[in-house]
Amino acid sequence: MYDIIYIGGGLNYAGAIVAAKQGKKVALIEQDLSQLGGVCLHKGCIPSKMFLHHANTVFESQNEVLKGTLSLDVAKLTEKKWALLENVGKIVRKQCESAGVTLVEAKGRVVAPGKVEAGSEVLEAAAVVMGTGSSAFIPEGIDYDGKQIITSDEVLELIALPEKIAIYGTGAIGLEMASFFAASGVDVMLIGRDDTFPKGAHASVQQAMKTQFEKLGVTHVAGSIVSAKSTDKRGVHIVMDNQHEHYVPMLLVATGRRPNTGVAGCEEIAVERGIMTDGWFETTLKGHYAVGDCNGKLQLAHAARAQALNVTERLLGNALRMLNLSHVVKFIHTLPMSYAYVGKRRSELDAEGMHYSEKAVPLNQFTYSVYNHATKGVMISYVDAQGFILGAEILAPNAEELISAVAMALAGEMDVAQAKRTILAHPTFSEALERTFYRL
Repeated sequence: MYDIIYIGGGLNYAGAIVAAKQGKKVALIEQDLSQLGGVCLHKGCIPSKMFLHHANTVFESQNEVLKGTLSLDVAKLTEKKWALLENVGKIVRKQCESAGVTLVEAKGRVVAPGKVEAGSEVLEAAAVVMGTGSSAFIPEGIDYDGKQIITSDEVLELIALPEKIAIYGTGAIGLEMASFFAASGVDVMLIGRDDTFPKGAHASVQQAMKTQFEKLGVTHVAGSIVSAKSTDKRGVHIVMDNQHEHYVPMLLVATGRRPNTGVAGCEEIAVERGIMTDGWFETTLKGHYAVGDCNGKLQLAHAARAQALNVTERLLGNALRMLNLSHVVKFIHTLPMSYAYVGKRRSELDAEGMHYSEKAVPLNQFTYSVYNHATKGVMISYVDAQGFILGAEILAPNAEELISAVAMALAGEMDVAQAKRTILAHPTFSEALERTFYRL
């Protein structure tokens, strides 16, 4: 009998460690203990950002003030990635064991209230926290083979770059991978249902992002793939809904991810798109929780970690506030500028009919932008009728870092009058954010 059983070894492990250190008897069930840390660590945001970091070096080397050329040794990069992840994976496991967490290598599944099937065993607990993540979604008609038709998993295992690649999907994964390949010198065709991207972003951001991708050499094709099949001679045969056909050496399918809900194996736990929960991430079965991708709320590692810790602290009896998921930073790491936002965006404010004011400051007003490939960048801030900050959107180098100031302002319920007291450094992009508040 355990106090808490955590199912899924992704960011769920953070909660397991905290609970064990507080004297709780804790088990963490993960079907592959070599994958402790989850998709983000082993197959997602950590290795992908590592790949983008080195691709950006190649991109920067093409500046006319530099002599010579660089090319990416992707086999060596993949080798370094494996070494890094193996080391970090060992650290995560040691942290769990040192805290007193019982690690169980098996596929976990809740089969009855308080009962978890783990391989041939059934374990019992007063509380269960499910954090089983998500899996790549492959649309019907696409014959995924992991060789010519791949997902981001296989990108991060490449030992050579293709001459050309088609990428299906203009969400975070599709845009990030398009940046990686294009900056590395690969001919990229980006296929997406809509004419604009990122979805829901301010129009000025969408236009600037389109220009950025054109400068990288990315060809954008609007439409959906009806079928895609590997061939022996010509690569991948793609047929689209506009009747156009394409042959490419490789197709990356980046059409989103679906919550892994199979862990909910008893009828008391309701499942729709994801495992249904309330604002405290408790499912329809009392004492059973779902955190991270599997609840279908936000597919972000930092959101999963925050949810796991929030649930754990509640189970430990600590007073805390309900998480406001709109205050979680969202971002897409593209090159050379990234897109990030937090709080409300214009598209959401308009949909809700809320009265607000916005101020956009283009980065071309700052000389700093010229030698940082950011003249098309922009920062946009939003406030309500009382002057309280509602959110912001940023398109700039390292936007995911810059947006943290707004995230803290939201957490502190700051208004514009307070924000104006902040004096930010020059020359930096953060001063453009300061300028948006002064103009509101």
